[in-house]
Amino acid sequence: MKRIVWLAILSLALPVAAFAGSTTIDYTNHGGTLTGSDAGLTLTGSLLVAVAPFAGDPDGIDGKLGTVSFSTGAYVSTSGNVATFMGGSGTSFTIAGNGSDGLPNGTIFSGSFTGPVTLTFKGTLSNGGNIYQLVGTLNGTLNGQQAAGMTFETYVFSGVNGWMGTSQTGSGDTFLAPVPEPGTLGLLGTGLVGLAGVIRKKFKA
Repeated sequence: MKRIVWLAILSLALPVAAFAGSTTIDYTNHGGTLTGSDAGLTLTGSLLVAVAPFAGDPDGIDGKLGTVSFSTGAYVSTSGNVATFMGGSGTSFTIAGNGSDGLPNGTIFSGSFTGPVTLTFKGTLSNGGNIYQLVGTLNGTLNGQQAAGMTFETYVFSGVNGWMGTSQTGSGDTFLAPVPEPGTLGLLGTGLVGLAGVIRKKFKA
C-alpha cells in the first residue's frame, strides 16, 4: 500500500510543479485593418479590448486598453480552403497597453510567429463578405519574461479576390503563457531526483 501511495505522489509531482505559476492570459482585440497580399498579412490599429485574467481577477479587465498589431511572412500556397504564410524571421506580433486599469503604458508583448501561419476560409455572409480565420503560434517577451502562445483572428473580407485586399471587420484572441526558465526546470529535476531517493529508501524499509 505504501508503495502505491509514494508512486502516486511521484506521478503527480511533475505536472503540478511544471504548471505552477504559468497562467495563460487571454488578450482580446477588435477591429483595425487586416491587409492581405502576396507579401503577407498585416494587422494595424486593432484595439485591445480585454485582458483576462488580470491582477488576480479571473474576469480580468475590459475597455479601450491599447492596441494589437502583427505581420506575417510572405504567402506560400493554398490547399483547399487554407492559405499558408511564412512565419519565423521577419514576422512580428505586438501587444501594447495605454496605461489603463493597471496595464503598462507601452509594450506588453513583443514577439514573432514561430511557424507557418494559416488563413482558413470559413464561409460567406449574406451580404457577400468572406469569413477567414487566421491561426499562428507565437514566441516572445511578455512583460519582460519569455512567453509562448497562439493567436486566433477572424476577419471578413468583402473584396472579390478573397483575402487579397483589406478587412476592417473582425476580432481575435491571443493566448500567452510564461515559459519556464532553464533554472526552474533544473530545480524541478533536482527535486524529483530527491523525491525518488526518498521513495527508494521507503521501499527498502
